[in-house]
Amino acid sequence: MKRVLLYSQPGCPPCFAAKQFLKARNVAFEYKDVQADPVALRELTALKSRTTPTIVVGEEVMIGFDPERLELMLAEKTWPEIARK
Repeated sequence: MKRVLLYSQPGCPPCFAAKQFLKARNVAFEYKDVQADPVALRELTALKSRTTPTIVVGEEVMIGFDPERLELMLAEKTWPEIARK
């Protein structure tokens, strides 16, 4: 299983939706609150993102929450591989 990181912040409806999506699928993930954790905020900006949620699955980064794309990212095939078909 790929490592899943969720960069989030309190009061962010798409962040809540992403968290619920992952929990509903029993996906283990690491939650990083960018408001409370300055290291997490630096990691987020290093990913070229200023937006939450930002979700990292393995080496792939998704800025925002797109359930269909996230489902594909969690699958064995990667998003670029699916998009080319």
